[in-house]
Formats: sequence, structure tokens, C-alpha cells
Amino acid sequence: MKKKREVLSNIKEEFDKHPAIKFTSVIILLALYFVFATHSHGFKEGLLISILTWSFFVFCTPIADAGILIDFPMRLITGIKMIYSEMIVWGVAALLNLFAFLVKPTIYDSTILLALFKQIVYNPWPYSIIIILSAIGTYLSVYIGDNLMSLKRKTKKHRNFILKHKIVIFLFLVIFVIITYNFLLGKMGVNIPLF
Repeated sequence: MKKKREVLSNIKEEFDKHPAIKFTSVIILLALYFVFATHSHGFKEGLLISILTWSFFVFCTPIADAGILIDFPMRLITGIKMIYSEMIVWGVAALLNLFAFLVKPTIYDSTILLALFKQIVYNPWPYSIIIILSAIGTYLSVYIGDNLMSLKRKTKKHRNFILKHKIVIFLFLVIFVIITYNFLLGKMGVNIPLF
């Protein structure tokens, strides 16, 4: 068990040190999911299911892993801070979902994740809290990531401050999100034992 944690810790450390690895991993996962969705539902629906699943992760996970597909290349190419490109990501995801809800709302019944997302959208209270929590977590993680990329060469004191800041925010978010997600998922009838 200790060795397994060490391996996972090493993988996470590599992702943190080399954002390109994280970016490539997300692209590979999305491509594999697209192949699976296309095989199961045909090209057009598979493409739409893949895009909407990406938007589910944008809206319903409190980290910017789905947005990294746009944030990371934009930061490297243009130098625009990821906090601004994440706003574009959320706008694109919202427009894609608006399009899907207007043109083909039945697509949300194709997968478990999309059905869950449909339930969140159709029942804004209290399930929209999941999207709000995700927005807070995403923007905090992007803010911290932007600062870490911009301030790599700062003093040890500054790096320690960022680390403490990151730990406090991370612990608060983890506890808050777990408790809130567990409560909301329980109300939705999704049973994932988090405690």
C-alpha cells in the first residue's frame, strides 16, 4: 500500500512539474472516450457526447483539468493568464450545452454522466451548488497554477507562502466539496460512499 501511494505521489509530482504531460494525458483520455462514444453511438452523436462530457467536467469538477485543453496551449502561445482563458472555456462549454439542449436534448440520456448533468441543470436548487463549488475550485486552482508558472524564480520565502496558501485552500476545498457533494449526490440518488 505504501509503494502504491509513493507511485501515485510520483505521478502527481510529474504532472505538477510538467504541465505538458497533464495536457497530453487529458487529450489521450478525451480521444479514447471519443473513440468509445463513436463506436457506441455513431460519429455525430459520439462527437456530441464527447464534447458534452468534456463540458460536464468543466462545470462539475472543482479543478481545471477539462479546461487544460484550452488553458495550457493558450498560456504557452499567447501568454494570457489561465484565469482568463478559463472564462473562455466556461463560455464555450455553456454555449455547447445551450446548443445541445435546443437542438438535441435527448442526447443527455445517452450516458450516465450526461443524465446526471441534465438532472443538475433541470433542478437548479440545490444541485447548481455543484457548479458553483466547481467554479470556485477551478478558479482557485487556475489562480494558484498561474502564480506558480509566473513566479517559479521567486525567493524561498515567497515559495513557502504559496505552498502554505495552496495547502490551506486545498484542505478547505477538499473537506467542503466532499461534504457538499456527498449530500447533493445522496439527494440525487447517486450512492458513492465518500465516508
